[in-house]
Amino acid sequence: MTTRAKRGLLSMGVFLVIVVVSILLYLPLDLIQVGSVVPLVLALFGCWVVVLAGMRSSRPQKYERRAFSTFAWGLFLIAIGGAWFMFSYSWIYSIVILLLVMAALVLIAALKK
Repeated sequence: MTTRAKRGLLSMGVFLVIVVVSILLYLPLDLIQVGSVVPLVLALFGCWVVVLAGMRSSRPQKYERRAFSTFAWGLFLIAIGGAWFMFSYSWIYSIVILLLVMAALVLIAALKK
C-alpha cells in the first residue's frame, strides 16, 4: 500500500470520527444546534488537512501537491466552516474570520517567497 493510499484511508477514518463527534455534540449533549453540525465538520476537517500539510512537508514526494497548497486548502475549509458557524451569531464575525484567514494566507505566501 502506498503512502498516498494510507493517507487517504487515514483521512477517511478521521472524517468519520469528526462526523461522529459533531453528531454527539448535537444529539445527546445538546451543545450545538442542528444547523451547526455541517460547519463544525468542515472546520474540524480543515484542521485535519492542515495536519496533513505538516505531514506532507516532512516527506515531500515528486509530482505531488506541495505542502503549502494543502495548508491553504485546510485554512480555507476552517474559514468556511468557522464563518458558517459564526453566521448564526452575527454576519460580522463571518466576515472577520474570512478576512483574517485571507490575510494569514497572503502573509504566509509573501514570507514564503
